[in-house]
Order: sequence, then structure tokens, then C-alpha cells
Amino acid sequence: MASLLPMGQSVYPVHRSRALFLAIVLTTAGCATVAKVTNLSEESCRTSFTRQLSTILTHEGEKPEAADALAGKTVSTLTTHDLGPRPFAIAAPSGTDYRFFIDRKGADCVLTLFGRQKGFVSYANNLTYIATEVLPDCTCAD
Repeated sequence: MASLLPMGQSVYPVHRSRALFLAIVLTTAGCATVAKVTNLSEESCRTSFTRQLSTILTHEGEKPEAADALAGKTVSTLTTHDLGPRPFAIAAPSGTDYRFFIDRKGADCVLTLFGRQKGFVSYANNLTYIATEVLPDCTCAD
């Protein structure tokens, strides 16, 4: 296979500069901390979480009935199983998978959608995120 680069020129400096740029972006993007909701068993928090999650899913194109059902099932799962402070995924009947995490901003818990995938098309945004909703009546811990 013939080289497309002039003799003696290497591709490695380009790779090094891209790697350095990526390392800087990943280091500065690590501002969010993953938390968990500690009072999801309380009715007010559970209702708030369900409503806000359903709102995000509806804004992403899910039918309201499907969004409500997914939100209810997710809250039930998170209440039943202590998954700790980690991202979680929701698989919708539409074929889209959504990735969320909980972030603590001061006294507020914030539900954050940071990624979605449908078929072979994937989109993630770790800098500004896709969608966020404050969870009133919920408390969080790292």
C-alpha cells in the first residue's frame, strides 16, 4: 500500500496533539459529580422524579403514555434496587436507549440526560448535556 505522506513525514505529531486536546477536554469536562437520590421512597420525591423523567422523555419524542410508563418503571427499579451513585439507562419501546445520571448542584438534585442511541446512531453530550431537570423534594448524596 502506497503512503500518501511525503517521504520522512510522520503522522504521529498529529495524533499526539489530538490526544493532548482530548485529555484536556476530558479533564475539564469532569465537573459533574454522579450522585444518587436518597429519599426516592418518599411520595413527594418519587412523584417529582417520575414527572421530571417523563418530561424529558416526552421532549425527546416519546409518546406521553410511554414516557409515563417508563418513568414509573424506572423509579420503581431505582427504589427497589440500590444501584448507588452511577449512571443508568432506559430502553424505550421506540427503540431509543437513554442514558441519565443524577447530579447534585448545591442543595438541588438534577436529573441529567447525557446520551441517547437509536439503532446505530448514538449521541452523547458530556459538556452541556442534552436535557436537565431539577428534582424538587428530592435529596442527593455523592
